[in-house]
Amino acid sequence: MIFICVGSREHPFDRLLKKIDELIDAKVINEEVFAQIGKSSYTPKHYKYSEFIAGDLFEKYLNDARVVITHGGTGSIVKSLARHKKVIAVTRLKKYGEHVDDHQKQIVNLFTKQGVLLGVEEMNDLETAVHFFDENSCVPIDGQVSPDEPNMIRILDDFISANR
Repeated sequence: MIFICVGSREHPFDRLLKKIDELIDAKVINEEVFAQIGKSSYTPKHYKYSEFIAGDLFEKYLNDARVVITHGGTGSIVKSLARHKKVIAVTRLKKYGEHVDDHQKQIVNLFTKQGVLLGVEEMNDLETAVHFFDENSCVPIDGQVSPDEPNMIRILDDFISANR
């Protein structure tokens, strides 16, 4: 199962939700998909969704997921990595009205450089990321980086320090 979470802020993420429908329609994605769509205005056609879900249900979908496709928010990313999920983090971009600035680019780039997830900015790259996780069991990284270990704390601390 693929679990998609776009966060609970007031900004829509229609670009991602539309692309998921396109990938399902094109048979690129051939498994169950569930999405938490937040304040998006796009209504998914080929997968189940809810605007918001309670914390215990969020945890259930997260635990059941083979792959998590999330927006570039640290909360969703860290929760997914802590459960050792394959994570595709899609950056909300200001130019599409998906956020007030492009801070998610910095967050996603940091995690991508650490080798703990696949980062996507433009929807044309999402298919490649999905295919990667169909063929590989994990993100290629140097050593076994576990989000439960001090290394994840160092990554986040470095990011916060660099952006003060």
